[in-house]
Amino acid sequence: MDTIASMTTHDARDAFGALLQRHSGIVFKIAGSYARGSEDRADLAQEIAAQLWHAWPKYDPARSFSTWMYRIALNVAIGHLRSQDLRRRHDAVPLDESLHDVADGNAADPESEQRLRLLQGFIARQPPLDRALLLLYLEDRPQREIAEILGITESNVSTKIGRLKQRIRDAF
Repeated sequence: MDTIASMTTHDARDAFGALLQRHSGIVFKIAGSYARGSEDRADLAQEIAAQLWHAWPKYDPARSFSTWMYRIALNVAIGHLRSQDLRRRHDAVPLDESLHDVADGNAADPESEQRLRLLQGFIARQPPLDRALLLLYLEDRPQREIAEILGITESNVSTKIGRLKQRIRDAF
């Protein structure tokens, strides 16, 4: 595919749908991290998908789709969180076990499950940028990609990760 703009509407919709389906875990993970309750998560996931579709004509196929998707999804989620914070004045959005990839039976024993819950709670208490940084880091995304998604420098990513690791060690 040369450019999205040169595709027919039907072809563009099909290409977008296929990529969105393949990378749907990103949407679910972010929605689960930035929204409360199943209805809020569903609404946020729908808003992310709508914003991705809206931005789709500007997507450059020469670049990583997942990086582009993360950037838009995190911006939508952070905007959602800010609007929720203004209405509710809550500092933390709790993570729960309904996250798409985190709690699908990956915890081998009760001790691991407890550590996972503690980590999820720690992540939920972080400011939106740090929360996004942790999610991307825990997915083993390269620092260059994290920097691109979050719009910060690689050295800033490295510094923030180091500080977050220390806060995790201090917390546990």
